[in-house]
Amino acid sequence: MAGPLLRSIWSTTRKSLSSTPTPSVHSAALKTYVYVRAFSAAPALASAADLASPGGALDPGRLRNVAVIAHVDHGKTTLMDRLLRQCGADIPHERALDNISLERERGITIASKVTSITWKENELNMVDTPGHADFGGEVERVVGMVEGAILVVDAGEGPLAQTKFVLAKALKYGLRPILLLNKVDRPAVSEERCDEVESLVFDLFANLGATEEQLDFPVLYASAKEGWASSTFTKNPPDDAKNMSELLDAIIRHVRPPTASLDAPFQMMVGIRCEVYIPM
Repeated sequence: MAGPLLRSIWSTTRKSLSSTPTPSVHSAALKTYVYVRAFSAAPALASAADLASPGGALDPGRLRNVAVIAHVDHGKTTLMDRLLRQCGADIPHERALDNISLERERGITIASKVTSITWKENELNMVDTPGHADFGGEVERVVGMVEGAILVVDAGEGPLAQTKFVLAKALKYGLRPILLLNKVDRPAVSEERCDEVESLVFDLFANLGATEEQLDFPVLYASAKEGWASSTFTKNPPDDAKNMSELLDAIIRHVRPPTASLDAPFQMMVGIRCEVYIPM
């Protein structure tokens, strides 16, 4: 009975491309949750039939649920812009997922945002999370609902206080993060500096009690501002490689699909955020 309902919900949410926040619903057997979906890479999306299993339900093996975590201002939201554009979304301005006026005014992410992109017949549910310590509770809620994480670290600054906090939460929930060293295009960032930062991040993993599998994390190098990621260090990749393909491929390769029972009864987990305003 849940199959037609899920397909109906799925079809409805895909049609929403405006900046008005709209609910996004996925099957709870697939760790379902409701969050704000501000933009979707609809022009590149495959049809529901293309992503469906032979029984007509969405094939969980083609899903990836991924959180993007980092210290504040290390490039998460800019990275999300580039991933959306890579997969065909028409977004109106930079840092498009920061759609709350206070976020745009201060240049920080306050509330998590979820969006979906399709890459090589796989559906990627990506969650942009806050990086500021005051909103750390958002991160913990998100990493409990995904199977993978991209840990973004500024290659010049290295891991900072909130890097430790968000990584601890990801490791606690058994995630195996992909390390993305961002802003490698900056003049002060060298290959030796990237090696140093990678070692610092490894030590941070070890100090936080990471398992052997978690310690064997993939490493990529990127300039979210310029819109590219690479599996090897470079400051100027070839023109045909100046894109996010290698990061998207790494997500498909290293993040496990959600565990799902398509024969189980329909369930849905709903998250509600309450905001209280106190007049001064």
